[in-house]
Amino acid sequence: MIGKNRRKRSWIAAAVLAAGSLVFTSLPAAHAEVGVTSTQIKLGTTLPLTGSASPGYNKLGDAMKAYFNYVNDNGGVYGRKITLVIKNDEYLPNLAVAKTNELILKDKVFALVGALGTANHQAVANAVGLGRRGIPDLFINTGFSGFANPKQYPTTFTVLPSYAMEAKIMAQFIKENYAGKKLGLIYQDDEFGSDALKGFAQAGIKFDVTVPYASGSQSQTTAPTWISKLSAGGAEVVVMFGVTSASGLALATAGALKYAPKWILGSVGGDATTLRALGVPPAVLTGQIGLSPVPSPADTTDEYVKLFQEVNAKYNNNVAFDNNVLAGMNTAMLTVQALRAAGKNPTRKSLIAAMKTKGSTFVSSALVPLNYSATSNVGFNGYWFGQYDSTGVMKPLATGVVAYTTDSGTGPVVKSTFKRPAMPAKGLPTNS
Repeated sequence: MIGKNRRKRSWIAAAVLAAGSLVFTSLPAAHAEVGVTSTQIKLGTTLPLTGSASPGYNKLGDAMKAYFNYVNDNGGVYGRKITLVIKNDEYLPNLAVAKTNELILKDKVFALVGALGTANHQAVANAVGLGRRGIPDLFINTGFSGFANPKQYPTTFTVLPSYAMEAKIMAQFIKENYAGKKLGLIYQDDEFGSDALKGFAQAGIKFDVTVPYASGSQSQTTAPTWISKLSAGGAEVVVMFGVTSASGLALATAGALKYAPKWILGSVGGDATTLRALGVPPAVLTGQIGLSPVPSPADTTDEYVKLFQEVNAKYNNNVAFDNNVLAGMNTAMLTVQALRAAGKNPTRKSLIAAMKTKGSTFVSSALVPLNYSATSNVGFNGYWFGQYDSTGVMKPLATGVVAYTTDSGTGPVVKSTFKRPAMPAKGLPTNS
């Protein structure tokens, strides 16, 4: 009797276990990758929400999040919703390192996306060990050419052309339009600016007056010394290679001191909305030259701009739509394609592989191509030039939109023949 009872209990236990296993196997398997569940993909970024570089750039994170929320409301990425965790690094390298460690160790993000700043990101990549740990570091907002080295930074992918590329393209524009003029240069005296100096030297451009400034030193006190030096040196054309807060101070001070050269504003510091908010008078900005890889944020005839403006109105509190908002949403659109290309069960390895094998095919609003490949971690490779009007809008020159492309080395600067792909239906990439 005892034997029979034991056999009965054993049979019942086995049946319960078998039934339990059927229940568990009928549920979705937990995805064994950091930051990815059956319902969510968690990403992280560090940006200057406050501090010397915050004007304008503090809008990038919310713009990315707005586009992600738009995608989430339309099915997400293979059914998973994207969550973006934004940390304030104040444009300080030590804080960028600390906040990135928080994202990885505390928030447990799947990947980093859209972080800003050359010095910041060098510190992060080295101190946090992103490459060694295999953490994807996508579409960073810096053109430092050092990040193009996939051996040193194997998981880092820039979205901007390198600053060396930008300088070479600027040099070509100067040769074509301002030959014989006295040239001045204001540049941020770190890897950001030194990269530009290499590009100008490569292109054979020499400046009559150079004004370096330390990152974060731009102020109402330092800007007049910049302008006095440029004016005393007789600079007729001035290239501004700095962040927007420095560009704003330079232009506003020049206007106040009645110094009126032709200004060529670098892509990093040339957002008109932010410049106007920093006090640059319309009369000073009007007629100056800027450059960008993406269309003018005021060009509502552009299908990407139109869509991003609609997303901005619904998901981003309809903040003033400018180049920073456009850039943030453009980065988010690229990110969605990278996540899709990584597969229905993405891993960090599959995401990095997707960037190398499929990244060059991703669509975006940019008027120049992407250059990701097995040997290149660089995004866009060119710019088009425009002129600011009285309202601060950068419009094409009389010759129309002409994009120039080049490399970071000795390659020539050429006029691009790139034809931008049509926008995906409703701005929702399918990667097909």
